[in-house]
Amino acid sequence: MPTTAPPPKPSAASERGGSPFADATASDSALRRFLHGLPGVDTVGLEARAASLGTRSIKTTAKAYAIDLAISMIDLTTLEGADTPGKVRALAAKAVNPDPLDRTTPRTAAVCVYPDMAQTAVAALSGSGVKVASVATAFPAGRAALDVKLADVRDAVAAGADEIDMVIDRGAFLSGRYLKVYEEIVAVKAECGSARLKVIFETGELSTYDNIRRASWLGMLAGADFIKTSTGKVATNATPANTLLMLEAVRDFREQTGVQVGVKPAGGIRTTKDAIKFLVLVNETAGEDWLDNHWFRFGASSLLNDLLMQRQKLSTGRYSGPDYVTVD
Repeated sequence: MPTTAPPPKPSAASERGGSPFADATASDSALRRFLHGLPGVDTVGLEARAASLGTRSIKTTAKAYAIDLAISMIDLTTLEGADTPGKVRALAAKAVNPDPLDRTTPRTAAVCVYPDMAQTAVAALSGSGVKVASVATAFPAGRAALDVKLADVRDAVAAGADEIDMVIDRGAFLSGRYLKVYEEIVAVKAECGSARLKVIFETGELSTYDNIRRASWLGMLAGADFIKTSTGKVATNATPANTLLMLEAVRDFREQTGVQVGVKPAGGIRTTKDAIKFLVLVNETAGEDWLDNHWFRFGASSLLNDLLMQRQKLSTGRYSGPDYVTVD
């Protein structure tokens, strides 16, 4: 089902090769009109489709492929006040070599840390191909002045972060100040330089599916490289339904603009069964182009251990003991 209103009539900007949605961000009222012109979400239909796709079963060979794919899509994450350089180095070692007893195990996509730990992660992952992602913009609440948020981003980029995970100002969004949110994302994107930008909506605080759809389009219009469900710090994080909704949005955005945007569900995805459900959502909704860690990620920590246990079960026919994987 399309998730966007018909594109606006061509403006002078679009006729010169600009975005077909350039006029939508020209003013606060224009942006509000566009976002509230998006079709309303059929809650029952969305949740029923997500549940139906979650019942799909896959056979052994496909399961082995899915497990390796899921491992390669993980942003292995530690975002705690008690983080230390030693913990970050240990996590980096696990990202590069998740299973020391099986060197065929894929590396994870990235290690995600706070900005003050980015330099440690960069040094530990040098030459590995594993990216360093850093949260920024006063994560997780986002309650700071814009200059403070931008300084946060600059620190992470200067430390060598390859990716920046920013949080939107949910208070501004929920009070209808869409242009403020848009302009903050644009400003953060400018500070990222070559680093890719993931925009976190904290879907558990947005209250409605309609708001999640609006936030998805707002983030993409502002230049997000990824749209991300959650910080993992609230009660409701990634769900099949809210991720399905965001996958529909990136699919339709590419159809309208030619620009591909990634999706990152984060928080609450802990088991191999969960991860495979999300991969089915990706394949059936956005398509195979998103089945790659350049376009789809899992924000997780405990998920990797279950994937490793299931991978070992497929290769040996038995489950390992509790000491087979490290406790992060």
